Amino acid sequence: MVAALGRMELPAYCRVAVVLRPSPDSHVEVEVWLPASDWNGKLQVVGNGGWAGQINFPDMAFALREGYATASTDTGHKGDNAAFAAGHPEKVVDFAYRAVHDATERSKAILAAYYGQSQRLAFWNGCSGGGRQGLMEAQRYPADFDGIIAGAPANNKIHMNAAQMLLQTAISRNPASVVPTGKIALLNRAVLARCDALDGVKDGLLSDPHQCHFDPNTLLCRGSDADDCLTASQLEAVKMVYAPARKKTGQELFPGMPPGGELGWQMLAGNGPLELSLGTFSSVLNQDPKWDWRTFDLDRDTALADEKFGYIDAIAPDLTAFKARGGKLLMYHGWNDPMISAQNSIDYFSSVLAKMGQDQSDWLRLFMVPGMGHCRGGPGPNQFNVVAALEHWREGGVAPDQMIAVHVTHDRVDMSRPLCPYPQVAAYKGVGSTNDAASFVCKAP
Repeated sequence: MVAALGRMELPAYCRVAVVLRPSPDSHVEVEVWLPASDWNGKLQVVGNGGWAGQINFPDMAFALREGYATASTDTGHKGDNAAFAAGHPEKVVDFAYRAVHDATERSKAILAAYYGQSQRLAFWNGCSGGGRQGLMEAQRYPADFDGIIAGAPANNKIHMNAAQMLLQTAISRNPASVVPTGKIALLNRAVLARCDALDGVKDGLLSDPHQCHFDPNTLLCRGSDADDCLTASQLEAVKMVYAPARKKTGQELFPGMPPGGELGWQMLAGNGPLELSLGTFSSVLNQDPKWDWRTFDLDRDTALADEKFGYIDAIAPDLTAFKARGGKLLMYHGWNDPMISAQNSIDYFSSVLAKMGQDQSDWLRLFMVPGMGHCRGGPGPNQFNVVAALEHWREGGVAPDQMIAVHVTHDRVDMSRPLCPYPQVAAYKGVGSTNDAASFVCKAP
């Protein structure tokens, strides 16, 4: 069949819709699309965002156009919220890991029956919730994929949602701590004034926010409230965003936001907890979508969620089995991500090195993207072909020493930069256009 997704014309393909029931309470919907001709011999399974709840047709379409057989699942429920979890423990298991694994196995079987042969290689491609799913596959089912792309992974989901709840409930309880949009812009300008030029290029981007030591106290109002300063309550809210979420013992639960991406900090608007974070503690932990978020207690509720539903998280650092099969894991994260702290990806990457040895660059690489938001967008170069990088690495043995990213305005490329494997950063050579990737080289910070 020939179909169009929006304005995207698709090549002819066979569409297979499947319902899986791994438990009596499961209803996992899966789609598998198989090119009618010019199949590249590979399978690309694409991930979901947030609480999933729908098949990722747009990313399937991109994969199909590149010659892949492709698949996606709704992970066993409908709707991007956690309401499905109340009274349905098997559906939580499906969401956590079972649906993706079962969908992958079934997709491979369908593919083999259709083409009369198995795929040469199987790749996973996901960001945010899909990044969590990819890391979960590498940890639980290392034989499922030959290469995994895990962008901005929400892999430490319980602690991430706990940190979001801590901040969102604190600001909602104290209206004086709400930071209006104009003051968020003021904060971002102050950060850039202090740190933008540290990398040798003044371009509104922080190449390495670790080098930025901005003190928000410099914006404290010295008198009454004004547009060009932060009140004491607003300043405390800003500090909470920058700081890690910690238990009363001081134990860090989740890292704070790095400087530079303040323009995306909608959590300072004081609109109450978002369903993305609230659902973990209402529908999943307390089994009640109407649970009163005002009763949230960081220490108590996080400990209970870890105990009862820790299997949702994909934080195990031992990926020995995935590595042994020749698997390649390519991670990326935008420094300006307003949803998931970019430091979370660095922390997981570092935990793998601590467990398996400091040099794992032959199969594991992390790319930090200056100026990019959550999975895409932002003022920096945020479009890059991560699938091609994984293909060249897994199939050709060419490790990605850099990826060229571009920023597009009105269908025109107005900036390009190299993305470097962490901890390297793109350093300006001192000559040439600062909008041209050729003017930069990857160097250790």
